[in-house]
Amino acid sequence: MGSLVTVVIIGILIAFIATAAIFIFKNLMAPSRTDAIPKLIKEGKYSLAQKASKAIISKDPRNYVAHYLLGKAYLCDNKPELAFMEYKTVNNNALFNGEIPEVEFRKEMADLYKRFNQPTEALKEYLLLTKLEPNVMGHCFNAAQIYEQQGNAKMALGFYQKTLMADKKNGKAYTAVGRILFRTKNYKQGKQALEAAVKLNPENYENYFLLGKINKETKDLSTAVKLLEKAERSPEFKQKALVEKGMCLMMADQYDKAMETFERSITNAKDPKCQETLYSHYFLGLCYEKNRKLEKAIEQWEIVFKVNPKFKDVATKLSQYKELETNDGIKEFLTSNNQQFMELCKNLALAGFNLSPQKIECTKYGCHMFASEANKETWMNAKQQVHYLQFYRATEPIEDTVVRRLADTIKSKGFVKGIIFTCSDFTPAARSFADSRPITLVPKDTLESLFKKIGM
Repeated sequence: MGSLVTVVIIGILIAFIATAAIFIFKNLMAPSRTDAIPKLIKEGKYSLAQKASKAIISKDPRNYVAHYLLGKAYLCDNKPELAFMEYKTVNNNALFNGEIPEVEFRKEMADLYKRFNQPTEALKEYLLLTKLEPNVMGHCFNAAQIYEQQGNAKMALGFYQKTLMADKKNGKAYTAVGRILFRTKNYKQGKQALEAAVKLNPENYENYFLLGKINKETKDLSTAVKLLEKAERSPEFKQKALVEKGMCLMMADQYDKAMETFERSITNAKDPKCQETLYSHYFLGLCYEKNRKLEKAIEQWEIVFKVNPKFKDVATKLSQYKELETNDGIKEFLTSNNQQFMELCKNLALAGFNLSPQKIECTKYGCHMFASEANKETWMNAKQQVHYLQFYRATEPIEDTVVRRLADTIKSKGFVKGIIFTCSDFTPAARSFADSRPITLVPKDTLESLFKKIGM
């Protein structure tokens, strides 16, 4: 009987020990099962790693190590959406006490924020990383990029410059500094940064493109053209470089070469509706206008108008030139060759002001004339005074700066009067300035009446 009781007691003790062992394993040892998951991820067994992580989370939803490892497994398994959800759970709740590698996590978190178009959140991660790893300048560079994308030039420039203080051979940072300085019109320092970038990375064609634009803005047009031709080698910058190059050639009055350049831009355009293509058509139209080929200019502007009616002043230009179809005088004034134009101006001066030319010359804007009153007796010719006439073949209103220059010329040369003819109009400031001076303004409507007077 005593031995039976002993056996029963021993059996009960064995059962108790076994139950306790199971309890201890489940409750104390189960959380440590996350230790096996990194190995599964490393071995590429992502499905097993996900399954193991989910099993732990189902029993302990607040196990953020498991959430992190589940997110890691999703990330490795090319499931970024699911990884993003798990990582956000960790980021919002976990205490980084060493169980989760914070630096690695924040790098991955920042990448996910960028992937899912949340740059402000990504920026927060990079700023934290600059404190966690102050000697790793890549974090400063990444923060600078986001600041630049957000339009915060001051902060972006500061972080790019901080990057360069630690890494003077970072060509990308020099390019970024040059780009920001160009946009803020700090051309001198921007040029220095971009020249440093070219030395470090001569294959980055953005450097040549930006240097070309800086030289264009500072009126070093020949250098600008050479740099933009280098930028043309890049498919990314080719069309942009062609547009800028064409503009440089226009500024240098090389309109034929500019036209060839804009035509190349249009021919090589991948998108007929992109901004660069529209600019090419627009400026090609300006070149035709300068060469008095207005029908071709109108064709180019109509192409632009169909895509974007609000593009620059294209609607105004089309409206101004529309009357060419019905107004022969204006058409002749704008489109005739230089010799024909000067003859027309002689007729206008005589019909409108009884003035006969002493000298007439072509100019960039049209022509100018020195004239005196016609039909005077020979004995009076010595007393005749000279009038200074300017004829503008332009569609834009004449600014007061033009009238002021004329006033200065009249005063310095001793002319009796100045007259400006235009087939457009004059700004209010120009009219106001001329009112109290010996200057007559002949706008479009007055010019049209003179055309009728001479039979046009």
